[in-house]
Amino acid sequence: MRSLRFDGAFPTLILALALVFRCGPAAAASAQAPAATVEAPAAAAPASAGSPATPSAADSSAAEPRSASGISLATMERQVDPCVDFYRYACGGWVAKNPVPADRSSWGRFSEVADRNRARERAILEADAAGGSGRTPEQRKLGDFYASCMDEPTAEARGLAPIQPDLDAIAALPSNSGLAALVARLRRRGVAALVGIRAGEDYKDASTTIAIVDAGGLALPDRDYYLKTDEKSAAQRRQYAAHVERMLALSGEPAERAAADAASVLALETSLARASLDRVSRRDPYNLYHRVSRRELDALTPSFSWEALFAGIDAPPVASLNASEPAFLKTLEELVRTAPVEQWRAYLRWHLLHSTAQWLPRRFADEDFAFYGKTLGGAAEQRPRWERCVEAADRAMGDALGKEFVAVAFDPGAKRRTLAMVGEVEKAMSKDIATLPWMSEESRRHAQAKLAAIANKIGYPDRWRNYGQLEITRGDLVGNVERAAGYELQRRLAKIGKPIDRQDWTMTPPTVNAYYSSALNDINFPAGILQLPFYDPGRDDAPNYGGIGAVVGHEMTHGFDDRGRQFGPTGNLEDWWTPADAAEFKTRAACLADEYSAFPAAGGLKVNGRLTLGENVADNGGLRLAYMAYEDAKGGEPGRTLDGFSPEQRLFLGFAQIWCSNSTPEAERLQVLTNPHSPGRYRVNGVVSNFPEFQQAFHCPAGAPMAPEKRCRVW
Repeated sequence: MRSLRFDGAFPTLILALALVFRCGPAAAASAQAPAATVEAPAAAAPASAGSPATPSAADSSAAEPRSASGISLATMERQVDPCVDFYRYACGGWVAKNPVPADRSSWGRFSEVADRNRARERAILEADAAGGSGRTPEQRKLGDFYASCMDEPTAEARGLAPIQPDLDAIAALPSNSGLAALVARLRRRGVAALVGIRAGEDYKDASTTIAIVDAGGLALPDRDYYLKTDEKSAAQRRQYAAHVERMLALSGEPAERAAADAASVLALETSLARASLDRVSRRDPYNLYHRVSRRELDALTPSFSWEALFAGIDAPPVASLNASEPAFLKTLEELVRTAPVEQWRAYLRWHLLHSTAQWLPRRFADEDFAFYGKTLGGAAEQRPRWERCVEAADRAMGDALGKEFVAVAFDPGAKRRTLAMVGEVEKAMSKDIATLPWMSEESRRHAQAKLAAIANKIGYPDRWRNYGQLEITRGDLVGNVERAAGYELQRRLAKIGKPIDRQDWTMTPPTVNAYYSSALNDINFPAGILQLPFYDPGRDDAPNYGGIGAVVGHEMTHGFDDRGRQFGPTGNLEDWWTPADAAEFKTRAACLADEYSAFPAAGGLKVNGRLTLGENVADNGGLRLAYMAYEDAKGGEPGRTLDGFSPEQRLFLGFAQIWCSNSTPEAERLQVLTNPHSPGRYRVNGVVSNFPEFQQAFHCPAGAPMAPEKRCRVW
């Protein structure tokens, strides 16, 4: 799944990290063919188009009076030359007035929208929790879940009792032969240790769902955190080991044993990391598709019982599956054969504590935040419990909460208007494909067929998920979280062997994000993103095209980025390119990769242009499509100057102002090392510097920073 979003909203990052840290990198990527998102995966909640969402104090987009141009004038720093630094020109005022809050590691325009939406969700959940005879069964469950989450005194009083049976089972692990069954037990409770296991599309037959076994089992953000030799990485590994030691000691281990077990955990995870593919390699779908029979899987890891694992998670019969990383499984086999059982007990105990820390007594949540929030993210304070509980409810019963959110916050007209915008951008992309000078007629024909087959999902799913069999008990927070995780696991695993469900969404309706799925060949725009600063039905068209229009174009372009271009109209992994066209695409993509790799970031790092290539292609292509769609809509009319800006200038400003953000150095380092999205300033300057129409609109002289001699263009 490739999404739009990565901004300064560290709630988003924390949520993404919760998936990566708690589930391992493989489990965090919930779909085999990752969806292309506008921001980072697992974004925080959002609001809807034109809805009267309650603004937060920091929300400048909601509080500022509407200008004639539709541009946020207070967001700008107009004394900056737009041809030198367009990001500062468009966003400098916002950056100066919006420092990163103490309880965040980054803050941006996405964050503002997410905060408005969380406030709405909070009101919904508090009403559900208050009770009353008029509640539906789903509202009762949502209310009981939220009330349990907010009941911190009960969490303190219960201590480790909610996870004690699992701690006892880990302590009683007799030998490595029982490892698979114990991993399955924990996986049912939402603890994704050791390996990733999920259901997803078959790359070569996207009409069917298969089981996928993937690399996993890491609690640091990325395999490179275990392997890089620079002093910063080495220091963070020492801090990580100290964190694991403290968590184990908090759980009752004697100090000497906790220190030894922490060292064992780090050693074991380092071995798993060394066997895992790096993130750039995982961008190539051919590196992740290795269909094997059950017999072949068993032969890869004879010491690890897949029969016990599949039975333990109640998976349907699995005759064949995709073993995404065979080299990882070979290392897994070696570790299961050779690592002492005591090392596995320490590893599983740590992952259980890690997964449940924020719902255990405060000492565990505080220690968890001290490392992941402060050390890795740079946040100074833990976020309020209600925010974390809203997000937990969204993860546990996202469709039930989303249904209530849509009912009170989503303007139905936004769906109609967004579909119209999608149609205009599709038309622009069809024209772009038809006129590309570097593409042959044969590849052009296939590209048009794929574009025509893209399905559009707007707002919320046509069919809501059913939570009738999910047990939620008021007062049992950890149990509720675990049962919700198990319920979702069973829902997904039940798809194995069945036709692909093309109505399913991987984001909940309040999410401030959007995504493209290669396997489904669809673009998805949750209700949450259809509002300011992305879209406002009452403002001038130009900034709307620069905002939501570029978002639409971004997701559409993902179908033709370095990864998406390898999938056909039905979602199958297939090569529809002529050799010459494929070579030309790679040359053009390499130009972008080299360009972005030169951009400096915090801590002496630079952007990884290979890791961010797909998002950079989508950012550049998305704005071009929005520009083309707007010019078509104008029909050749020059348009009015408003607030001193021409229509084209307003479009570029509307685009830039969705990316205004601030980050701590720690958060930016984490982003650059692990995230496929470039920092916000480069999502603006990197794009417009490749855009001749921008240089014309702002009268930039040749050779200015935003008007370089060399420009890159793929689409």
